[in-house]
Amino acid sequence: MGRIADDKIEEIRDRSDIVEVVSSYLPLKRSGSNHQGLCPFHQEKSPSFNVNSARQIFHCFGCGVGGNVFSFLMRMEGLSFPDAVRQLGEKVGIEVEEEAVSPTEVLRREERERLLRINEVAGAFYHQVLLEDDSGVSGRRYLRQRGYEGETVRAFQLGFAPEDRGVLEKHLAEKKFSSDAVGKSGLVRPGKQGRSHYELFRNRLLFPIHDLQGRIVAFGGRVLDDSLPKYINSPETVVYHKGQTLYGLYQARDAIRHNGEALVVEGYFDVLALHRAGFSAAVATCGTALTADHARLLKRYADKVLLIFDEDAAGRKATFRAMDALLPVGLAVNVVAMPAGEDPDSLLKAEGEVGFRSCLDAARPVLEVFIEDQLRINDQSVEGRARSAEQILERIRRLPGDLERSLYLQRLADLTSLDLGLLKSKVSGGSIAQPRMRRSAEQSPPLRRLSTETGQTQKYLLRLMLMDDQQRHRVREEGTGGLFVDELFRGLADYLLGCEDEDGRLPDVLVDASLDESQQSLLASLVFLESQGWADNPEKIFTDCRRAASNYLLKQRLKEVGRLEEEAQRNNDEAALMQFLRERMEINQELKKKL
Repeated sequence: MGRIADDKIEEIRDRSDIVEVVSSYLPLKRSGSNHQGLCPFHQEKSPSFNVNSARQIFHCFGCGVGGNVFSFLMRMEGLSFPDAVRQLGEKVGIEVEEEAVSPTEVLRREERERLLRINEVAGAFYHQVLLEDDSGVSGRRYLRQRGYEGETVRAFQLGFAPEDRGVLEKHLAEKKFSSDAVGKSGLVRPGKQGRSHYELFRNRLLFPIHDLQGRIVAFGGRVLDDSLPKYINSPETVVYHKGQTLYGLYQARDAIRHNGEALVVEGYFDVLALHRAGFSAAVATCGTALTADHARLLKRYADKVLLIFDEDAAGRKATFRAMDALLPVGLAVNVVAMPAGEDPDSLLKAEGEVGFRSCLDAARPVLEVFIEDQLRINDQSVEGRARSAEQILERIRRLPGDLERSLYLQRLADLTSLDLGLLKSKVSGGSIAQPRMRRSAEQSPPLRRLSTETGQTQKYLLRLMLMDDQQRHRVREEGTGGLFVDELFRGLADYLLGCEDEDGRLPDVLVDASLDESQQSLLASLVFLESQGWADNPEKIFTDCRRAASNYLLKQRLKEVGRLEEEAQRNNDEAALMQFLRERMEINQELKKKL
């Protein structure tokens, strides 16, 4: 996308009323100077979601999400920032003109829009055939036999590709699409040895695959008998990348957002069966293993993922590959075991919602399952236990949380009788890289974790900067580097200083697009806290915050000095050892003075 001018973004933001926008998605009630409602991003019974019209921000004190009108729309609709700006611009009657783009980019956009339009027309054609045409009778009969009626068929826009050759190609030609454009969609392919073109999908039930805006980007096709291949999928195109797309996410995202959980299954029919039974948070990959991009996509809506794969060797392999993608982004991952020979679709038919719910309730953490699996498949020899431990340590190393890593290391030590200290050293000194995750324009980063030791004092100081012009000017004089030890807080402090006008005052609307998601959420929470009144003694608060930051830096240096002392001892470097011992004494004396 081309760049949208900053003044145009500001104009749209100023013309948009965040209360009006949020109210179109959920009911709000006035509470003092704010509006409150149930948070759309996590499940709650008491409203903790606040919207402030004067500051044009929202913040949930339950899950910590916050930001401005653009970030709200991005989260609710799965939009990129430019698309959110365009959508709001259209709503308030402002045309969004982008700065000049290259001819190559213009051609790329035109091709993308053309392919989306072709898929839309093809999807409508296939859907009409399934619902009404004589050539779709076998598809209708098959769905009825499996218990699927009109509601599910329409919700997922299911279709049927007729047996007759050339019908889709003719239909698309009538809609004025060129054969070259249709060929790039993958729906029609050139024949071999001079034969005429042919449709990719013939005599198959079709599952349209949607992006987060509900646009059809591809199709999956299933035969109605036992012929092979059972499933075929659209090829990758400029609008469809199977490693970045989840089937059913467009239909499931609201349920996932409200429950905080996503059910990941293997097949299209499993998704349909779960949605039909009321388990509306189900998604599936599109014929590929779960990727790091899938994981980041799920993280936008869920805190927890339940994996429901086959119990055979292939299913277990897929489960652990999914674990490797999901754990590093901070998702809790559980494994749901199905009875032998059952999948979600068949289990729901046999035992209904209650039977399936019991399987969900019995789900176990995926890393526990992996540990048991590794200890089972490797023998109990020294080599076998070492091999198991190495595989398990590789996964523990991927966990983003220190506490979780520590608990699993203790578990591994208990099961293998290996020394806990050795295992900790292997994890802390390991070189296994975290999987790299490509971030697309439509993907949001997870909220950054705050420093547990100094986070509260840094938050106090930021609140002070919001409320007290004099204390903010003092921060400018002393510099943010010595007052804020956490990058997130320091970045916000620098941002606030940059927002001051000529008189040294802050504007009413502070949260803008230059801030990332973590910064927007934190700043929005601070602005809401500011409105509650606070800080009877700003001078003491400033001094206490400065002392806390100084102490933290001294303690960090003390840890580093301890490491350097050990290194000097190993190297028999007496001079260096004495230097570090003196520094240790000086730091300890300085810390005592601050008590």
